[in-house]
Amino acid sequence: MADADILVIGSGHNGLVAAAYLAVAGKRVLVLERNAWFGGGVVSRELTRPGFRHDQHSMSHIFIQGNPLLANDDLGLKRKYGLRYVFPDVPMMSVWEDGTTLPLHRDPNKSAEAIRKFSARDAETFLEMSRRAAEWLPMIQAGLYSPPMPLGAQTAMMDQSAEGREIWRTTQVSTFDLMEELFEHDKVKAHFGRVAGENLVSPDEKATGIGAYVFLGFLEKFGFGVPVGGSGKLTDALIACIEDHGGAVRANCTVREVETDGARATGVVLDSGERLSCADGVIGAIHPHHLPEMVPSVPAQVAKDALRTHITPAACFTVHAALDAPLKFKAGDLSAVMYELMPGDYEDMRRAFDELRYGQMSPHPLVGLGQLTQHDPSRAPDGKAIFHAWDYVPYKRPDGRSWDEAKGEFAKKVIARMGDFIDDIAILDYHCDSPVDMERTSPSFFRGDLHGIATTTYQSGSHRPTPELGQYRVPGVERLYLVGPFQHPGGGVFGAGRATAMVMAEDLGIDFDRIRAA
Repeated sequence: MADADILVIGSGHNGLVAAAYLAVAGKRVLVLERNAWFGGGVVSRELTRPGFRHDQHSMSHIFIQGNPLLANDDLGLKRKYGLRYVFPDVPMMSVWEDGTTLPLHRDPNKSAEAIRKFSARDAETFLEMSRRAAEWLPMIQAGLYSPPMPLGAQTAMMDQSAEGREIWRTTQVSTFDLMEELFEHDKVKAHFGRVAGENLVSPDEKATGIGAYVFLGFLEKFGFGVPVGGSGKLTDALIACIEDHGGAVRANCTVREVETDGARATGVVLDSGERLSCADGVIGAIHPHHLPEMVPSVPAQVAKDALRTHITPAACFTVHAALDAPLKFKAGDLSAVMYELMPGDYEDMRRAFDELRYGQMSPHPLVGLGQLTQHDPSRAPDGKAIFHAWDYVPYKRPDGRSWDEAKGEFAKKVIARMGDFIDDIAILDYHCDSPVDMERTSPSFFRGDLHGIATTTYQSGSHRPTPELGQYRVPGVERLYLVGPFQHPGGGVFGAGRATAMVMAEDLGIDFDRIRAA
């Protein structure tokens, strides 16, 4: 008898989502995780001191809120397994050193009033942008949680109407192009331009313009979900669902190779030499750059195309701190899920990404910040707080020093930059992760790219990560399915493993639309 019906490589949230759907469908699922903990990029850990729970990677859950997984509570993660969110009124806020702030509220009229401080015309333009984002959102949302439409068909469909052609144009221009068309005040432009950076790309990168509409549409309709107890509560709920339906999740299991019988995936080999077999197939969070090594039988052209996928030059560096007291902004009593600590000029932001393109350290830090104890006090002892800060850096330092040697020094620079906006940062202890640490944490974060591979047009939709692999199946290896941030729709907490489960369910003759936890 096989060890499981389905083996899942990696316990990142996407793999767990796929596993949970198939477990609810009645399949014996076994998830294999290389780390001692579960969750991949959706994990909460006591990185600094006992009682301080830090979200090591994902901090808030935005795009998954529109996924039927949560929107319809398909698997009962909320009603049965304890997953809870709070949705603060201000998901995002830009803060400048001169004390000015620009919040984005869930209510577009409140956002417009905030923008009116800078430009009356921009406030009215924003309301039109908000209206359009809401209008486009249902169509965009419908394509995020299922296998992507073939690129040719998608383009042909958009070309059939004026609205479709406008959407297509917006997907092709850069965020900078779009901001120049829409707004007149540089701080308003910078505020929305900064959104592109959260996708690990420059606002000058072509084919990023649609992101501003997607971001705004989700922000206003769903808000930024702050999971009560930490990001890892989503992981906990998924594991509880899997185990409740007869599945299992094992830690400290590094998969070395996917075995086949010459045509189809039949099991895996662990680094320990242990072999595990499966009756129905394998789901793998296998990065394109690792695919040829882990699946020796993959066809040569598929392997070649996988290896040439591009990684973003904007890798992430994070700092997590335990605080003796909450942060106090110089700009006043602020409350948001995500704060963007803005450079003085819009051009400084653009040049920061230009330096990264050439492998250089940016002279203008682009520090993002969250202090989620503002919204979920359970993450720290009474009266204490935490923060999560991030900046963008090259994977290889231009000065030749290793990140292991230099990361403490860089973390202090991030904290010093925060001091330009915040008084008396009362740090008890801190933990920092360089791009090299990110890669060690998860093979999906290749070269520190938290989105797996760069989110360019030629690596998006049905071409993510490549045209051959864009439908989650591996050509030449039946019953091997891919899951992870390098697949459509990309990095971030989307719950995108749902699409992988849809594809596998189809191959197994399971009616996916009937999968629902009792």
